[in-house]
Amino acid sequence: MDTMEINLISDTVTKPSSGMLNAIMKAKVGDDVFKADPSVNALEEKVAALFGMEAALFFPSGTMTNQTAIKIHTNPGDQLICDKFAHVYNYEGGGVSFNSGVSCKLVDGDRGMMTASQVEAAINPPDFYHSPLTSLVCIENTTNKGGGACWDFEELIAIRKVCDSHGLGYHLDGARLWNALVAKGEDPKAYGGLFDTISVCLSKGLGCPVGSVLVGKKEYLDKALRIRKILGGGMRQAGFLAAAGIYALDHHVERLAEDHFKAKELGLHLEKLSFVKKVEPIETNIIIFEINEQKCSTEKFLEALAKKNIQIIGMGQGKLRMVTHMDYTGDMHKHTLKIIASLEGL
Repeated sequence: MDTMEINLISDTVTKPSSGMLNAIMKAKVGDDVFKADPSVNALEEKVAALFGMEAALFFPSGTMTNQTAIKIHTNPGDQLICDKFAHVYNYEGGGVSFNSGVSCKLVDGDRGMMTASQVEAAINPPDFYHSPLTSLVCIENTTNKGGGACWDFEELIAIRKVCDSHGLGYHLDGARLWNALVAKGEDPKAYGGLFDTISVCLSKGLGCPVGSVLVGKKEYLDKALRIRKILGGGMRQAGFLAAAGIYALDHHVERLAEDHFKAKELGLHLEKLSFVKKVEPIETNIIIFEINEQKCSTEKFLEALAKKNIQIIGMGQGKLRMVTHMDYTGDMHKHTLKIIASLEGL
């Protein structure tokens, strides 16, 4: 059984299911750079309708959708507000400054989530020309570095009011928004009615090989098309990828609850280990935990898992991460739970 290879590094490691592969092979395609790919057009229309927004645009990656949205809402020298754990600040290669000439005002929130009062306090006075002009607020739901935490929708509404009163743009990095929608039973149209732009990923929990979609007002998406071109994101017969996205939206959303259940079980087993110092609250498919180095080194723990062909990842600052996904089967889950329990003697 130990020959079973189990990859819990991320939900981006999945391979297309047989049904998805069949949809890819049967896709009708054209040249999307000329907006002539019927499958891409169908995906964009589908996602826009899901969120009740005017338009959508297919991108190669979530980083590119976020970077495009930031460029739409800002000018060089501006500043955006985000939590200190935000993906746009930590994991997009400094693209905020490189692509848009924008700086980040970091808020010390809770597990990647900030309050409306914290956002308001972070806004620079617009007439004080010595400081950057605040022009955008970026939210991440669920929070990656915060352990897959889901925002309280009422707090998002409160932040929207702050944005409106100060004339700020409001962007949602919804890379794992599908997980939040399933976990909390929320309506995507509620999000569409709240944010100016939303980025959603198809290649994480939904199991697609590639792709994210940016949704928003048509005037924003018209600008996004030009920015995507500048960033090199235009693709030709992208309908093969878009067909995977359509299939995923039709078949892989509700099953995210299975990933959430498995993640919570993994967390419960980790909490039983005497050398695990802390397991962050688990709401969706991400488990973040810390090892008590005085009882067992992180290196020793990772080596023990690696010997059993179980891969996980470090998040820095002593934190480790596991992510459940659609390729993490029931048999793999049972095996992993047994392995975790057997590590008590480390």
